[in-house]
Amino acid sequence: MASVWVGTRGTIRDAPGFNASRDAEAIRKAIRGIGTDEKTLIDILTGRSNAQRQLIAKEYRAAAGKDMKDALKGDLSGNLERIMVALVTPPAVFDAKQLKKSMKGTGTDEQALIEILASRTSKQMKEVAQAYYTVYKKSLGDDISSDTSGDFRQALLTLADGRRDEHQRPDEQLAKKDAQILYNAGEKRWGTDEGKFIEVLCFSSFPQLKLTFEEYRNISGKKLEDSIQSETSGSFEDLLLAIVKCANNTPAFFAERLHKSLKGAGTDEFTLNRILASRSEIDLLDIRAEYKKLYGVSLYSAIKSDTSGDYEATLLRICGGDD
Repeated sequence: MASVWVGTRGTIRDAPGFNASRDAEAIRKAIRGIGTDEKTLIDILTGRSNAQRQLIAKEYRAAAGKDMKDALKGDLSGNLERIMVALVTPPAVFDAKQLKKSMKGTGTDEQALIEILASRTSKQMKEVAQAYYTVYKKSLGDDISSDTSGDFRQALLTLADGRRDEHQRPDEQLAKKDAQILYNAGEKRWGTDEGKFIEVLCFSSFPQLKLTFEEYRNISGKKLEDSIQSETSGSFEDLLLAIVKCANNTPAFFAERLHKSLKGAGTDEFTLNRILASRSEIDLLDIRAEYKKLYGVSLYSAIKSDTSGDYEATLLRICGGDD
C-alpha cells in the first residue's frame, strides 16, 4: 500500500541496498563510543526514507533493548537532537506531536496549527487524528475545541476531520456557484457569513478551489485573498489565506513559511525542522524551486548562512542540493 506521506518530488527516497540491522548496529556504535559520532548518525538518518528509519528503529530496539529515539535524545541536544528525533518519528505521529506542542501550555501557536491543518490532505489528516489519539488518549478535535474559539475553531475542526473532497474533478458549474456563494457571503452583504467561507474552503478539492478562485475574480473583479483580508481578521483570516495559498500552490506556501523562519533576527528552528522533515519525501524539490523563484537565492544557501555545525549539515542533507 502506498503511503500517503510519500510523493514524487521529495529530496529523500528509499536507499538502495538497504540493510536495517547493519544500519542499527552502526548507529549503536556511533552513540556508544566515547563522544558521539555525529557524522555516522547524519549519514544514515538523512540517507534513508522514513519507512526505512522505522525498520532501523525496530532492529535497534531488538539489539539494544531500548528505543533508538531515546538513545538519540540522551546523546544529542538542542536543534540537532530535535531534527534527528523528527527524522525517526513516523510522519503521522510527528504531525500529531507538532499539533500537541502548538496547543500546550499558555498561548497557542496558531501559525503552526494553521500550517499543518491547511496543507495536509484528508487521508493524511485521518492518519494524524488516529496517531494523536493513540499517543495522547484524547481526540485532536477535543483539544482544538478547548484551545481555540469562534470561526477559527470551526474551520480548524472541519480540516482536522479530513473532509476535503480529494476525488472531486474540477467542475466549472460548481465553481461558478461556489464563487457566487463566497461573493454573496462577503463582499455583497453587510457583515460576513463566515460559515459559507468555511463550507467552500474546507471541503472542496484544491483543483476545484483554483477554478472557484478564477470564477470569483470574474464575478467580483478582485482576488479572493483581497476579499478575505477586508472581510475577516485575526487567526481566522490567517487560516483562510493559508488555505487559498495551499490550493493555489502548496510548495510556494511552504517556501514562504521557510523564508519567514530564516529571515530576521534569530531563526525559527521549530518551523524550519517541521517543514524540512515533513516535506522531505513529498515535495521539497518543488519547495526549493519556488524558494529560488520567490527570493532569488537557493534554500540551501539560506539554510547555510543561518545555521551551523552538525545541525546545519543535517538540514543541508535533507535539503538535498543547491539550486
